[in-house]
Amino acid sequence: MIESNSVYAGLAGSSASLPKNPGSGPDGPIESAIEASMCAQPSLGESSLGWLESRGNWSRRNFIKGIIASGVAVSGVPYLASAASRPALQAGAVERLISLNVNGQTRRVDVLPNETLAMTLRYKLGLTGTKLGCDRAECGACTVLIDGVTHYSCSTLTQRVRGKEIQTVEGLESASGELHPVQQAFIDELGPQCGFCTPGQVMAAVGLLMENPDPTREEARQAMAGNICRCGNYDHYLNGIMRAAREV
Repeated sequence: MIESNSVYAGLAGSSASLPKNPGSGPDGPIESAIEASMCAQPSLGESSLGWLESRGNWSRRNFIKGIIASGVAVSGVPYLASAASRPALQAGAVERLISLNVNGQTRRVDVLPNETLAMTLRYKLGLTGTKLGCDRAECGACTVLIDGVTHYSCSTLTQRVRGKEIQTVEGLESASGELHPVQQAFIDELGPQCGFCTPGQVMAAVGLLMENPDPTREEARQAMAGNICRCGNYDHYLNGIMRAAREV
């Protein structure tokens, strides 16, 4: 009992009045010691009455709440700091849901940052006329028109063609269902064999005639050099281009 009283006296201060029986309090010996410490002698310059009035509403519950609130505030500082720096880290991010102008229609599509136009056209928009051959800008089977200029869609990022006019082989047909003169000329000159490269050949020929409506055969040959026909039907495609140039 003597040792316990000395511990409580050390907690409460020399001027604190301790209960005769520490364990008889409603909250146990530790709580009694805390309450006794709160009732210690006020510091210099502070009246006893004012000091008691300012601490008259203190309780064990308020003390615990204050400790918890302080811990939450301190532990939340790293999260607040990371949240403040997050917009700067995401400044270079790109919007995934974008609008594309394809064949005269605005299409909304979810596009990854590294997604190619060929993948978007085929697997997101269902325009399978654009073929994937080499997938490295060599064969020309994926040729499309972007603002009237031929491009390999397998090596063009979809994110880079926002706001531009994209035309695929599906968009060449007229509103009445008539084929484009290049398409009809290729059929008449027996251009397609297996047909895999034909959409790219058509789009390359259309781009050529838009830039040069009356090309020579050599000019057409050079313009079509980026489109490979594994069937070797190059002369028939050239004949089709010269025929379409006369009809257009």
